[in-house]
Parts: sequence; C-alpha cells; structure tokens
Amino acid sequence: MIANNEYFDGNVKSLGFENSDGRATVGVMEKGQYEFNTGAPEKMTLISGRWELKLPGSDSYVPYEAGVTVSIPGNSAFQLNILEPSAYHCAFV
Repeated sequence: MIANNEYFDGNVKSLGFENSDGRATVGVMEKGQYEFNTGAPEKMTLISGRWELKLPGSDSYVPYEAGVTVSIPGNSAFQLNILEPSAYHCAFV
C-alpha cells in the first residue's frame, strides 16, 4: 500500500512504500528550511534540485546537488535548507 504524507503546510510531500529493498519514501520539497526527526537510520538521495543539509552534531550546513546520497543516524534530528524545489528518495535502513 502507498502512504501519502504531507508536512510543513504542504511544502513537503512524500509517498511511502515498501518493496524487496525495504521501506522507503519518494517526495518533493518547496524552497524553505525544515527540521526532520528520524526513528530508523536513513539514506537520503537528492534526485533533483539543490539543498544544504546540517547533520546531527554539526554546526554548519553542507551543500548537496543531485545524485548525492547521505546517511542519517536513527533517533536524531537534521535540518535541510532547500535552495530550490527538490525531489528526493529516502531509504530506511
């Protein structure tokens, strides 16, 4: 079954699914700043667009462009500064 998720007044939307690779989401984000909390560890891949990511324990944002995958620890929080409308894939590992 596909889950439809919406966050931050509709500025972040995702579709959740599960297949033989495990649980994942694909989604889009409007330009803006967002903070997300994790339960399980995640691998986020920027598909299209540009963003800056501040990982847990970091004091600064790091810029990323399409094609980059970042590992995010479970039970943590991270911040994203979305520089232009962007699409992503998030795998829960």
